[in-house]
Formats: sequence, structure tokens, C-alpha cells
Amino acid sequence: MSSKAETQIPVSRPRETTDLFGHHEAEAALLNAYRSGRIPHAWLIGGAQGIGKATLAYRMARFVLAHPDPRSAIVQRADSLNVDPSDPAARRIAAEAHGGLLVLQRTANDKGVMRTVITVDETRETIGFFGSTAAAEGWRVCIVDTVDELNPNAANALLKTLEEPPRQSLFLLISHAPGRVLPTILSRCRRLSLRPLGTADVIKAVSRATGLAGTDPALLEAAEAAEGSVARALTLLGGDAVKLHNKTAALLAALPRVDPRELHALGDALGGSDKVALATFVDSIDRWVGARMRTGDPNADLPRLARLAEVWEKISRAARDTAEYNLERKPLVFSVFGMLAEATR
Repeated sequence: MSSKAETQIPVSRPRETTDLFGHHEAEAALLNAYRSGRIPHAWLIGGAQGIGKATLAYRMARFVLAHPDPRSAIVQRADSLNVDPSDPAARRIAAEAHGGLLVLQRTANDKGVMRTVITVDETRETIGFFGSTAAAEGWRVCIVDTVDELNPNAANALLKTLEEPPRQSLFLLISHAPGRVLPTILSRCRRLSLRPLGTADVIKAVSRATGLAGTDPALLEAAEAAEGSVARALTLLGGDAVKLHNKTAALLAALPRVDPRELHALGDALGGSDKVALATFVDSIDRWVGARMRTGDPNADLPRLARLAEVWEKISRAARDTAEYNLERKPLVFSVFGMLAEATR
């Protein structure tokens, strides 16, 4: 693996990212709805993690706030949602300083620890935000990243705003598991489902984000293992991350059977403080559970889905504690596979 791939590579956040790879149909759906003058006020953008949902949401927000009149010539002639990074609206959004954009996402508590959910107090900000003379001042756009992380009270608070949307309001709700979103919220949104990217698009996106050549062996290996996710490919671009992913995937495929010797080996591979290794392991688990949450008949499989959802929450908390307090990794491995084995029997 090249030394360049082994270093920590800075990657732009979605609010700063102007390029969108793949998802041309989804982008066209948003653009056509906007310039029709009758755009639905709420959209649920769903799909696997790391495939560009937030990038698309920010791209749409940037376009609407830069071109507030859907009947304008520039909107009618546009063939994409691209906005020049030098545009004043784009610069303010990148700097988190645009008054027309509200982003609901998990934040840190008073101790600096990232919360596990989006709270009701944060969600209630939408009331004041959308009540601030939107019609006179232009569009108000709210991105929820992600709606999966709203606690029950926060979800109900958001629902109240969705039920009586002000004029020129636009909600872009991001979800990794749309099937778990409250039916009452789903019923008020137009759904926009994004598919995992093709390997060629993953390579292009990672190459643009990192500066690595599209023929770099490490990049190609990571893209092949990323299952259509740019975020996952970036995580795998370091050390023995791909090998660790493959080892984890093999153990997941064998569930509910578990081999203690293999779990010991995986725990050793995670090391004592390697953040990339831990992130790779947690990402592999998250995606495996998430894939099973999205498949099957939600009504027929309700007990199984409920067990998986409960286990998913426990695993997420354990992983956060392990990372936050730099705990031993091997107990986490045994705990995770023990819970998954029980949930899949």
C-alpha cells in the first residue's frame, strides 16, 4: 500500500462538497420538482450510509438558496443542481453562516461528548426558524441528518412542523433506514431512494477527495470492498483496513455460529488504540445490521427487526464507549458477536 494512502487524509464535509457522483436521476427529480413551482415541502432521502445522501441534500439546499426564484431563467436552463463554490450562498453554507439553512444533527453535550440522539430542544428550533417571516425573506431549508437519530419527542416535534409547513419551506430528511422512520413522518414526505454507487463512481469520488490517482492499488482495493459507499472506501484506505473488513464480514456471514478462536484473532487485529481499525470494525457491523433491517417484510418480520434494532442500539453505545474511553477492543468483539448471535438464532 502506498504511503500516501496510509496517512490520515482530510476529507471535505458534505456542506463543503460541491461534487456529486452518481445519483443523476435523484438530482433530476429534485431539480424538476423545484422548477415546476410545485415542489413538495418535505423529502425523505434514503439509502445506505456514505453513498452521498447528505451531499445531495446540501447540493439542493445550496441551489434553492442561491436561486430563490424557481421561474428564473437560470433555474429553467439548469441541467444540474451545481452552484459555483464562489457564490455567496455557497460560501455562507460552507461557513455554517446562512440564515436560510437550519441543520438538525447530533451535537456534543456540556461535557463535550457526542449525544446519541437529536434532542427535542434542538428540534424545536424549527418552530422559530420557520416562523421568521419566510415569505418575506425567501426560502427556509431544514436538513435533518439523520432522521433516524431523532428521539421520540424530537420526532413528534418535527412532525408538528411538517404538518403545517410555512410557505417557501423545504425539509430534506436523510435516513439510513427509511423503514424505521415514523409512518406519520413518511406520509408527509416524498421519498427519494438512493442506490449504492457503482465502483467506478466510488473511485472517482475518493480520488477527488484524497488526491490519489484513480489507478492507485490501495484505492482500487478499498473501492471494491466499499459496497458502493464513498465513506466506507475512505475508511478502508488505511493500513490493513480492507483485511480487517473481510475478516469481520466472514464472521458475520457465519452467524449465529461463532468461533471463539476467530473472535480472539479479530480482537488482536483491532489493536489497542488504532482508531481506523475500530472505525472499520464498527462500520462493518453497522452495515451488516442495517442491511438486515432494510430487507424482508416489516410486518411479518417485526419481532426479528425489533431484536435487531435493540441490539443495534446496544452495539452503538458500546462502540462509542470503547472509542471515547479507549477501552480494550477484544471484550467489545466478543460482546458484539454474542449479541448478534443471540438476535439471529
